[in-house]
Amino acid sequence: MKLIKLSLAAALITTIVFAEEEKSEIGISANMAITSNYVWRGMTQTQDSPAVQGGVDLDYKGFYVGVWGSNVNFNTDVSVELDFYGGYTSEIAGIGFDIGFIEYAYPKDSEASNFGEAYIGLSKDWDKFGVSAKYSFGVETNTLDPEDYVEVGASAVLPYEVELAVGYGDYDNTGTNYSVGLSKSFEKFDLGLAYIDFNHDTDSTADEDNVVATISFSF
Repeated sequence: MKLIKLSLAAALITTIVFAEEEKSEIGISANMAITSNYVWRGMTQTQDSPAVQGGVDLDYKGFYVGVWGSNVNFNTDVSVELDFYGGYTSEIAGIGFDIGFIEYAYPKDSEASNFGEAYIGLSKDWDKFGVSAKYSFGVETNTLDPEDYVEVGASAVLPYEVELAVGYGDYDNTGTNYSVGLSKSFEKFDLGLAYIDFNHDTDSTADEDNVVATISFSF
């Protein structure tokens, strides 16, 4: 009987240890930001007004899920954007990849405005330089047929640990955008300043150029 009890105790301890190890591999993080203008793919989502944003992410052995939100202003009843996403990220031969799906949700106008995208991204980092590329496939709904979007970017670490980032994006049948930004990290805080330019494919009156300042922190 003692042997049975000891065996059961050992099995219980082993189960607890492995459960704790597996639990410790689950990562959770959160972020918040205040920005002078919420600009998405070169286009303001807040009528050139400030936004408060934040999100939560869970990850486990490369798999991740998350939610992110921001206030928006489209001159309609819609005032909030919520993004739900999930995917898998890893690397092969030093090249990182990210495959996933994101749903853009807009309460109060869900049927007409909500849409999703499947995406695949690639990245490569060196000591103080990195490049990336991402292709997003618009997923058709009953009311929307989103365009595809492709983006490329590069970043470099400058003196005083200031990061320079440049990017270019092409939104099918909508427009193109490019951005140049500088950012600096202070422990969990990040300060950023970026210039973002958008050129509409068919309507020059819809062109935009914005200077955006952002303070964000993670925990």
